[in-house]
Amino acid sequence: MMGLGKRLVWLGVVVAILLASLPSLAVGQGARVNLADGFDFPVGKPDGAGYYKARGLRLRSPQHFGEDWNGRGGGDTDLGDPVYNIADGIVTWAYDVRVGWGNVVIVRHAYRDPASGQVKYCDALHGHLDKIMVRVGQQVKRGQQIGTIGSNRGMYAAHLHFEIRHNINIGMRRSSVPADLVNWADPTQFINKYRRLNREWRPVPVPTGTYPEYQGFKGL
Repeated sequence: MMGLGKRLVWLGVVVAILLASLPSLAVGQGARVNLADGFDFPVGKPDGAGYYKARGLRLRSPQHFGEDWNGRGGGDTDLGDPVYNIADGIVTWAYDVRVGWGNVVIVRHAYRDPASGQVKYCDALHGHLDKIMVRVGQQVKRGQQIGTIGSNRGMYAAHLHFEIRHNINIGMRRSSVPADLVNWADPTQFINKYRRLNREWRPVPVPTGTYPEYQGFKGL
């Protein structure tokens, strides 16, 4: 028969395997997430078909920290259209923050930079959504629908506001860091640069509690 000591060791191994296989952990504890095997556009997947970039990244005044994507039909013809996750990742924000934002989903991605071989992280923000279809802590796949295009309760013509951040500490506090390409990425340039990456089957640790958890509408 197996001795008590060996049984305890065996039990510990089983527990470790089960924990490693969990799809996600609570935000603030970190998670193990698949490395991105490439990045797609968030509308008209995978290449943005049927949509156009109405407004791009501008880090000088008047600032615009991402891109606005509109349907080619104009007006609100794209209201309710699907918004897709651009790469494997984990949801770190999925709330209605109202004011000028409305429904916002932020997904964190890990990817290996081919130039350096290093694992890097980025956050993709999807703003003004009509519907949120994911929750905080949920792991999401490349191409999975995470919401629908909205207008922030009619404040704007329907469109997707889309950002990619190199700095994963920003959350909804955009004024907390300098407006430069150290903290922000040009979304289209980033996606085109990392369009196809090698598939790696071993998940990597991804930090998740890097900005305050949402406590309800407080005028963000």
